[in-house]
Amino acid sequence: MTNSLNDSSGPWYRGISRYEWLVLIIASAGWIFDVYEGQIFNLTRNNMLGDILGQAPGSDEVKKYGDWFLGVFLLGGTFGGLLFGSLADRYGRSAIMVVTILMYSVFSGLTYFATDLWHVTALRFLVAMGVGGEWAVAAALVSEVFPKRARAHASSIFHASSVIGTSLASLAAIWVGANWKYAYLIGIIPALLIVWVRIVVKEPEKWKRAREEAKSGAGKVGSFKDLLTVAPWRGHAFGAMALAAVGLGTFWAVTVAGQDLAREQLLAEGASPEEASQKAKFAYGIVQTLGGGLGLVLFGPISAWIGRKKTFILFHLAALAITLVACFLPGSYTALLVILPVFGFFTLGMHAGYAVYFPELFPDRLRATGMSWGFNGGRLIAASVLILSGKMKAAMDLNVAIAWLGGFFLLGVIVILFLPETKGKELPT
Repeated sequence: MTNSLNDSSGPWYRGISRYEWLVLIIASAGWIFDVYEGQIFNLTRNNMLGDILGQAPGSDEVKKYGDWFLGVFLLGGTFGGLLFGSLADRYGRSAIMVVTILMYSVFSGLTYFATDLWHVTALRFLVAMGVGGEWAVAAALVSEVFPKRARAHASSIFHASSVIGTSLASLAAIWVGANWKYAYLIGIIPALLIVWVRIVVKEPEKWKRAREEAKSGAGKVGSFKDLLTVAPWRGHAFGAMALAAVGLGTFWAVTVAGQDLAREQLLAEGASPEEASQKAKFAYGIVQTLGGGLGLVLFGPISAWIGRKKTFILFHLAALAITLVACFLPGSYTALLVILPVFGFFTLGMHAGYAVYFPELFPDRLRATGMSWGFNGGRLIAASVLILSGKMKAAMDLNVAIAWLGGFFLLGVIVILFLPETKGKELPT
């Protein structure tokens, strides 16, 4: 009988072991709260900064510092991602996953006590360090544990779990209302994951083998020098960073703006600011995010069918098209609610590609390092897009600014043309 793990004729999940499913669940749980920590600030920042600054939640000063702290978060994620990605290649996936989860959990909980701007600055940076590091470690772990035929599907499911984090953050923000402090206390819950990680997760055989080979002189583990100077890893690293920069930059400039489009439409229809704010959170956190979740889940199967590069091109071009539709077509809040799931499907769905594709670009000894360089280096470039986004949205109508920012999706198409196709290939060793 043919071994089910090597039989590509059946469903991708045939023969997947209990341990492999547990790894996917644990990695996804960490990623869910990873995303929660990032999104909860986006949803509560107006009330938080309004209280700290003693101003109205919608004041220009609150908006200015809100954008500043998003920049701080991107920088912290970049630094933490690069640090912990390299450490994960050197000391193991399980150990570093524990450290990253502990960081973002504890410092999120401490935000409850923030009373000054410097408190928020330090805590958001430290939370972001844990958040930035956790993704690369967890994504590398999933890709290394699952067999080749199931890798794209499992990695896509892993990244798609982020929508649960976004929805949890949205529900928490709606539940706490103006009492933003309690939303950050919820963020300490994932610290409980640490016990489960330590008990269940074993270091992948691929990582163990790479460490042993490195001891015999076959390249260094977690080496940025090797990553950035040795071909083809050098080209893959910078290509991954550029691709992630497009996705992360457009996420903060375009995807998250679905909430702003909904709020503007509701205000134009005569809703009160409070009603508009609450309904906009629902439109973004629930309606749009459901579409985004479906896009994330389906990126893997589509890429397993037509290839990684064609799927990225499809999602980027469709994202540009639906962004223009969302900005100029809907004439009512109800019409926008119909469009937002499709908007989320393409603008967010492409992000699953980073978990599917990036592990396939780097060898075992540099996998987490390369993934962190790509995903979190992209955060740093995305910070400049965030600054540009703020200036454009202040200088022109919101829908016009978002439409222009959607042009960045075309850059993603150009970048992917210079990267290799990895469909059906084993992970590099």
